[in-house]
Amino acid sequence: MRKLSHVQDPGIRVPKIITAETIYCLDRDGTSPEAFLCIDGWIRHLGTEQSCRTASARISAIEPETIDMGTSTVVPGFIDAHAHPLMLGQMMSWVDCGPDKASSIPEIVDLLREGAVSLPEGRPVRGYGYEQRNLAERRHPTRFELDEVATDREVYLMNASGHGGVVNSYTFRLHGVNASTPDPVGGKFFRDDDGELTGELSDAACNILTGLEGVKIGHHGPNFHLADEPAEHLRQLQVAQENFLAGGVTTIGDCQVSRREFNMYLRLAEQDQLNVRVSMYLLSHLLDEALEMGLHGQFGNEFLSFAGIKLYADGTLGGWTAYFPDGYVGDPCRTGQLYHDPEEYKLLVEKAHAAGLQTATHSQSPTALEMVIGSLESVLRQRPDADARHRIEHCGLPTPEQITRMASAGIYPVNQPQHHFNWGEGVEQAIGTPGERFNPLGEFQRAGVPITISSDAPVADPRPMEAIQAASSRITRRGAQLGPDQLAIDVDTALRAHTINAAHVLGREHDIGSLEVGKRADFTVLDQDPYATDVDLLASIKALAVWVGGEQVHTA
Repeated sequence: MRKLSHVQDPGIRVPKIITAETIYCLDRDGTSPEAFLCIDGWIRHLGTEQSCRTASARISAIEPETIDMGTSTVVPGFIDAHAHPLMLGQMMSWVDCGPDKASSIPEIVDLLREGAVSLPEGRPVRGYGYEQRNLAERRHPTRFELDEVATDREVYLMNASGHGGVVNSYTFRLHGVNASTPDPVGGKFFRDDDGELTGELSDAACNILTGLEGVKIGHHGPNFHLADEPAEHLRQLQVAQENFLAGGVTTIGDCQVSRREFNMYLRLAEQDQLNVRVSMYLLSHLLDEALEMGLHGQFGNEFLSFAGIKLYADGTLGGWTAYFPDGYVGDPCRTGQLYHDPEEYKLLVEKAHAAGLQTATHSQSPTALEMVIGSLESVLRQRPDADARHRIEHCGLPTPEQITRMASAGIYPVNQPQHHFNWGEGVEQAIGTPGERFNPLGEFQRAGVPITISSDAPVADPRPMEAIQAASSRITRRGAQLGPDQLAIDVDTALRAHTINAAHVLGREHDIGSLEVGKRADFTVLDQDPYATDVDLLASIKALAVWVGGEQVHTA
């Protein structure tokens, strides 16, 4: 896997010596120095404050500034290797109907009503974040309940999974959908026992909201990004950046980059408005165009880079669209779907791998994972590459045998512990007892498979300490433990999974992910020491300040 080259930051800045009560470098040796020296955005020395001062005098004629973080704890900047920033920014302008805001359908309706009051006449009402199994009613709202919000404009409530939700009756009328409308390939308009539309829709049925453009099931994956004006998309990306920084995140892997996202990132970069580092994974329908443009391997600069190709194998466990060909235990009529015929998928992976491109495939069920793992094993046999770093996104329910094969092939899972925190019980309801193995991080660790954790924002908030708590405890939002203790990992492993391991899957471990000489000075200041905090309190740890390239870019 080709690496990004170091690009020296332009200009000269005052050297900075960073001190704190506790500094964790998260390097191989577990270094915990008293201080470290930053010059021109790079870490140049670690040790005592005095040794940093001496080192600074050797390197620069400018007197260094000492910045003491007091009793705080400094860690490398968190890396969110799988997220959807534009979608997160868009959600931030919608009505939050998540579990912290609503625990029942009437409460959701009230929230949406309140949100509608401040909108111009006719503007769609959009909400997000509900998970039906966390509601008192243990079901999706219906279109008739959303009709209580509005009957003269669109109302759309997106499910926490991001793979569908519920609309009101007006939305169906506007788009000409009725009880006799056939389900689109790869999607569903849900109906009650009498054949009437309930309002719930999933995957390709969301075409009525997103339009037919872009990436679709039966092609290369879902398109759940609703279009806005370019200026609004720019604003959404800017506020999303602040959201990531508030959680201590300094680098993002954007795993849903279409032309729209690519264009928005280029505009932000031109305006010097990128405050976090972004590694882009282009959706697989753009593979041929990427190769035609000569994007063979990683390309870009320190803030914006092309990392690889994103593919889809199946849907989501939370939305019951992951592929279980024999049906779900919770609903035998549902099977989910594969997004590609296995041979078609293999050809796509072969084309990317032959060009030296990393692939990142969304895959959840054992059947979908078999397609992905088998294809990757095949292409690696044809063209061996010990450093290909092909990724599997989410990788929720691999079998023990598949995990062993992933270790042998050098395949990297990128998991989201906040998924099992938010709706782990729902996976058990969906597929039965096997659901308790959702996100088997402990099994990965024992098999020698490197662990990377991320948020999948906006499916979960970009709050690394919440993800680290979920990975270390296996306790769900409703207080239940999902599976045995052996599926959890320790705090040190979880911290590394959100820093140096995440840098590795992005191909950037040489310049970010740990505090080491020769790496960029990206770090986060925490108000508590994660190693000295009870596991069930880790999510309460706050990011007091965030530094990127030796400059403070966020403060709480």
